[in-house]
Amino acid sequence: MATAAAISLSAEPQPLTGVKLIAAAFALALANFVVVLDTTIANVSVPHIAGGLAVSPTQGTWAITSYAVADAISVPLTGWLASRFGTVRWFIISIIGFGIFSFLCGIARTLDALILFRVLQGLSGGPLMPLSQILLLRIFPKEKAGVGLAIWAMTTTTAPILGPILGGLISDNWSWPWIFFINLPVVALCAFGVGTMLGRFETKRVKARIDVVGLILLVLSVGAFQIMLDTGREHDWFGSTWIVALAIIAAISFAAFVIWELTDANPVVDLRVFRFRGFSFATLAISLGFGAFFSQVVLTPLWLQQVVGYTATDTGYVVAWLGCFAVLLSPVAAGLIGKVDIRLTVSLGILWMAAMSVLRASWNADVGYWTLALPHVLQGMGMPFFFVGLTALALSSVPANVQTSAAGLMSFLRTLSGAIGTAIATTAWDDASRVSRSELVSALNDPEAAVASMQAGGLTLEQARGVLDRLVEGQAATLGVLHLFLAAGVVFVIAAISVWLAPRPKQISMGGGH
Repeated sequence: MATAAAISLSAEPQPLTGVKLIAAAFALALANFVVVLDTTIANVSVPHIAGGLAVSPTQGTWAITSYAVADAISVPLTGWLASRFGTVRWFIISIIGFGIFSFLCGIARTLDALILFRVLQGLSGGPLMPLSQILLLRIFPKEKAGVGLAIWAMTTTTAPILGPILGGLISDNWSWPWIFFINLPVVALCAFGVGTMLGRFETKRVKARIDVVGLILLVLSVGAFQIMLDTGREHDWFGSTWIVALAIIAAISFAAFVIWELTDANPVVDLRVFRFRGFSFATLAISLGFGAFFSQVVLTPLWLQQVVGYTATDTGYVVAWLGCFAVLLSPVAAGLIGKVDIRLTVSLGILWMAAMSVLRASWNADVGYWTLALPHVLQGMGMPFFFVGLTALALSSVPANVQTSAAGLMSFLRTLSGAIGTAIATTAWDDASRVSRSELVSALNDPEAAVASMQAGGLTLEQARGVLDRLVEGQAATLGVLHLFLAAGVVFVIAAISVWLAPRPKQISMGGGH
């Protein structure tokens, strides 16, 4: 999991002890926490953001995907940036940049400005995840390195769950810009803590060459593809020359990127690790699984607020249940690694998540709180076996000397698939709702009588038609979202099957860098 091995370490400084160790570990964990938190804090706030900027909620989801894509692109660069500028120095630059762009996101008054600042916020925040892990491993004594990693894993698991609760409370009680402003005191604390306590853990600076061509092709292919997904629906997909042009740019730059990276001596992303079958199929499984998982995490709040009438706070309290068992069972999932065939625990964890997708598909627009909460409570039981197990399976399938680039590539693809899953899900929901609406309208049982009875109850003709229209809209949107939950379930099953195409690793390893 660590990108630690990528960084050439000078003579090892003595680890920290006592209060200083606790304070430094807290500062590093908090930095990781706030970056991961920002991947989900905007989810429940999308209707508020869309309303505040006068755009549709579907356009509002760009605030989520733009951050995730930028975050993903910057992860593979962490090793180079840290060796070029120094680990501690780049950590401080990243956290300060993250704070500045958080502030600019909060004062953005147009969607274009918000997306630009979210991209820059993601580019700043991306390296903080691997850097916080590297530094946690360095400040703890060797025999307690596991404690450092446990702290890092705990913040990575709990942050996405607390995001929707905080996002909901802030959006409903203050205003949506505060979901970005609350980062500022955290950033100040982390920058001060790391700057004052971790100076002696700075690494030697090396003038390493950066693969500029590979980086440009990576940004071009991922950027064009994501813009195509985000704007396709508004431009009638391939009926638009704009979308066709983006698709061609994405395809050509991606093909060029693959060829360049496979032939370059010092690639920005080492695609050669895909020659290991175990890594390839584990990465395929985590990409499919995370895409399906993240699309549900985004769609559920949108549906609850737009159709069921939940506030952002209430929505946060439903989605947050994901975290309970996820946190409690993480040590169990880690403990089972090496004791039983890892492919078994991983595939069972993914199939459990597929079953929860089917359970979600039984919802309706009048559903009660606990019917909504139950799949979230139970889904958390499968998540640790999926996340922890697949990371171990992927990294155990490659030699130690390429584990760092394998971890970076896997993290990049996982984050990117979350953004792609979100874009596809929001577009598909719109389409599925439209199809369901036309089916419902043709199947309505005597709408004239319904309108007449509402008029008899004191409504005008326009009001009665409006009520009927909203009812049909709500049912159509609900049917659309239920179809997508079932589709996510199918994707989970494919991910579970692909795990068995990976050979059983001879020895389990959680990644180098100690």
